[in-house]
Amino acid sequence: MSAIKSLNPKAEVARAAQALAVNTSAARGLQDVLKTNLGPKGTIKMLVSGSGDIKLTKDGNVLLHEMQIQHPTASLIARVATAQDDVTGDGTTSNVLIIGELLKQADVFISEGLHPRLIAEGFDLAKAKALEVLNNMMINQVPDRDTLINVARTSLRTKLHQDLADAVTEHVVDAVLAIQKDGEPIDLHMVEIQQMQHKTAMDTTLVKGIVMDHGARHPDMAKRSEDAYILTCNVSLEYEKSEVNSGFFYKSAAEREKLVQAERAFTDSKVQKIIDLKKQVCDSAEKGDGKKKGFIVVNMKGIDPLSLDMLAKEGIVALRRAKRRNMERITLACGGMSMNSVDDLTPECLGHAGLVYESVLGEEKYTFIEECDNPQSVTLLIKGPNKFTLTQIKDAIHDGLRAVKNAIEDKGVVPGAGAFEVAASAAIMKYRETVKGRARLGVQAFAEALLVIPKTLAVNSGFDAQESMVKLLEEHSNTGEAVGLDLETGEACLPGDNGILDNFRVKRQLINSCTVVASNLLLVDEIMRAGLSSLKG
Repeated sequence: MSAIKSLNPKAEVARAAQALAVNTSAARGLQDVLKTNLGPKGTIKMLVSGSGDIKLTKDGNVLLHEMQIQHPTASLIARVATAQDDVTGDGTTSNVLIIGELLKQADVFISEGLHPRLIAEGFDLAKAKALEVLNNMMINQVPDRDTLINVARTSLRTKLHQDLADAVTEHVVDAVLAIQKDGEPIDLHMVEIQQMQHKTAMDTTLVKGIVMDHGARHPDMAKRSEDAYILTCNVSLEYEKSEVNSGFFYKSAAEREKLVQAERAFTDSKVQKIIDLKKQVCDSAEKGDGKKKGFIVVNMKGIDPLSLDMLAKEGIVALRRAKRRNMERITLACGGMSMNSVDDLTPECLGHAGLVYESVLGEEKYTFIEECDNPQSVTLLIKGPNKFTLTQIKDAIHDGLRAVKNAIEDKGVVPGAGAFEVAASAAIMKYRETVKGRARLGVQAFAEALLVIPKTLAVNSGFDAQESMVKLLEEHSNTGEAVGLDLETGEACLPGDNGILDNFRVKRQLINSCTVVASNLLLVDEIMRAGLSSLKG
């Protein structure tokens, strides 16, 4: 009888082989759910929420976040896989597949009486060898634009339809290259992803400027301004109650009127300073080249109707309550500085854009700031006929941006299409001969498990897994080159020549996290449900 039973008769216990079976079946169950997603030929899952909302996705990370997973072990594996996405931006499905396969292969030897500790030791030896193979396979070079396009295309094709992925690829690469600064980490928050529900997905485009999801709040303001100065500010242009709890007392209606006028004059003086700046810069510029200049105010706080009216009379376009992150993006895209006060406005604090216009879509208004001189913040404008398409493209673009960023920061890439897994499996099988004792069985299990990636790619593309594996391993042993699977023909190909490239850091994280989690799950010999209840009654 289990010791815990004598302490807590209500405890549920699974011991030794039973505990291992619980963990293995959970890992394999999760593996079976995600298996069909892998690669560009993977299938799409439809998730239906409790309220009936539908989500269509191929992205393993989205699936694991949205699915309700009851089983504790499966939930643990799902959390590891989503952590992989948080760190590197990709590799979620592969993570689940490899963990499931490691446990499946280990189970074969454990059922014959081998101790899990020996298999875990074998896994650690094999992991070190796999990382060595990965370092040797890395194509060391600072990626040029063509290489980055191949990396982005490889990532996007696993999430989107092939034609759409190819159309979006260049936009994603150009967006990252636009915001990249020498010697500084790439901040992907400077790429705004804006959605417009109209036209088709193929109309998704890159705007080298900013798109905001609101418009001017006054009917007389210009809908289109060319050669415009842009003032970004965080100043309240409306009457606000004081932050401290205060009150005003007056004896007569005349005193009250004076109070109202004083409050109005306080706001009007701020607006007048903006108007004075507009006159100063626009009049001098118009004298210079004779062309009419636009003047745009983008304010983070409110602008009341009277202030809007004053600005509109002077031909100034004003947008109020802009998002905080857009303020930073506008200054990066157009130049200038974001001002917190109107007391020290100078022409140097203004940005500049060649074209600012408003687009109306149904009830929604969008403001486009384009033709900036040297934009260091850009907008990917996603278009599509319905919200399912928009969400799917948005998730894919997030992964594509991360893939390009990783390639630039790693200063290199690795061949895709299962080439690394085939090469690592073959190298680990050779290495197995040098391992003494029974740990070599763990090394063998690891080598077999890695092949789950190319096998799954083959099955999802409609080819026979075993036949494809034999071809790949034969080709690899004959040529010694990194060979992957051509998903169109089922034959071996050279992924590097075909432009199928993966991120180095994704593979490295994959090998490290899968080995650690699989080893820990193998070494579980007792599962107890005997914790304190959260509801004591």
